[in-house]
Amino acid sequence: MSTTTTAPTLVTRMIAEAIGTLVLVFAGIGTALYAVDAAVGTLGTPMGVGHLGIALAVGLTVLVGVYVWGPISGGHFNPAVTLGMAIAGRFAWRDVLGYWAAQVVGGLVGSTLLVLVGLFGPDGWLSRAQSAGFASNGFGEHSPGGWGIGAAIIAEVILTCVFVLVVAGSVSSRAPVGFAGIAIGLALTLIHLVSIPIDGTSVNPARSIATAVYGGVAPLAQLWVFIVFPLVGGAIAGIVHRALFPEPTVR
Repeated sequence: MSTTTTAPTLVTRMIAEAIGTLVLVFAGIGTALYAVDAAVGTLGTPMGVGHLGIALAVGLTVLVGVYVWGPISGGHFNPAVTLGMAIAGRFAWRDVLGYWAAQVVGGLVGSTLLVLVGLFGPDGWLSRAQSAGFASNGFGEHSPGGWGIGAAIIAEVILTCVFVLVVAGSVSSRAPVGFAGIAIGLALTLIHLVSIPIDGTSVNPARSIATAVYGGVAPLAQLWVFIVFPLVGGAIAGIVHRALFPEPTVR
């Protein structure tokens, strides 16, 4: 008796991408909003997770997402990854816009759910979170460490390039089978450890759009940096990967 498997349709893959991006935003940004500087608990135990906690939350979420939804969609959850994989010849160009739409929608649903939770938070919590930018990316006076636009641009290009290279390399036919999620999750954790103080870490336009929508005028005014330059980094990674791993092109 033989069994046949049918490749997931584009709609199915888009749904997987939307869910994965939703979970990434809800868990990663939720940690930044709810837990980074949380007050002392009822038993006197500090509840804040800090910079390291955010980095781990994002990395672990992507690690899990790659194993759960990766078999369906490839586990991009990030427009820069989708662009880089297409340029590398590892993803069909005809599906790029569909993936981008799914990722942005998933991210927006994730941040909307964070707002919904915030409506039932401590008095004034939601208004304070939005006044502080709602964990949006930023530079200058909106940078966690006061870093300027040049630092944000350079960091986003370099770190997105590194991240997309890790993604593409770890799923290459030359890579050990079954370890892609671990490599991708750890890489994203390291990237956040480096760049949270610079600009809050984007390397993902869908994540940046999701938070800027609720962060107010300033995050929206600076959003272009966190859309354009992660995509630039992803494109560079696609070119580099294609040179290093000349594999069959997906059309």
